[in-house]
Amino acid sequence: MTATIALVDDDRNILTSVSIALQTEGFLTRVYSDGETALKALTDNPPDLAIFDIKMPRMDGLELLRRLREKSQIPVIFLTSKDDELDEALGLAMGADDYIAKPFSQRLLIARIRAILRRTEVAATTAEDPAATGSEPLVRGRLSMDPARHRTTWGGEPVTLTVTEFLILETLAQRPGIVKTRNQLMDAAYQDDIYVDDRTIDSHIKRLRRKFRGVDPTFDAIETLYGAGYRFSDE
Repeated sequence: MTATIALVDDDRNILTSVSIALQTEGFLTRVYSDGETALKALTDNPPDLAIFDIKMPRMDGLELLRRLREKSQIPVIFLTSKDDELDEALGLAMGADDYIAKPFSQRLLIARIRAILRRTEVAATTAEDPAATGSEPLVRGRLSMDPARHRTTWGGEPVTLTVTEFLILETLAQRPGIVKTRNQLMDAAYQDDIYVDDRTIDSHIKRLRRKFRGVDPTFDAIETLYGAGYRFSDE
């Protein structure tokens, strides 16, 4: 089935060029020039994935994402400028799946879109038919992860993770105590030949910690090994 991509950006040149590029690749597109107009449309008729610019008049991308996440978990990619590191981190913390800095390669954007859609499709398929993967739940101390149903709990309390977050945490938890480099985590979360910079993985780790500390303020199971990477401790 052809995927529908929603584009929200006040720059009409970007809306036009990206929309044409996506349509050339076989996607259906919907375009919106501001967050207020987009919010109702995205809620009433959700696309398969949405792309938001962060800086927009009337309602910026961060506020649009915050309000959208109250009703929907559709995948979201942020478009940012190179100096928007704080906004990027905040957007990921609020539930965006990825970000890409302007100016960007349309080839890279399309590759990111395909990667996220594939991961989302796998998660949806296994939720409907757990036997499709045969994956057994992963239990490490207080952590429990069920890949078939894409469910995670900590001490019995549910923790809602995006597909990317789930894959990163699963990679760490599969071998407690073993350090995973950022490149290894990139390979696990972005299973394509796509460049993802270190800040993306670091932002995902920060968001994982924040989510788990929401149910357990003492959570410290994801350790940083400066200059090396991250590891999971089940002690």
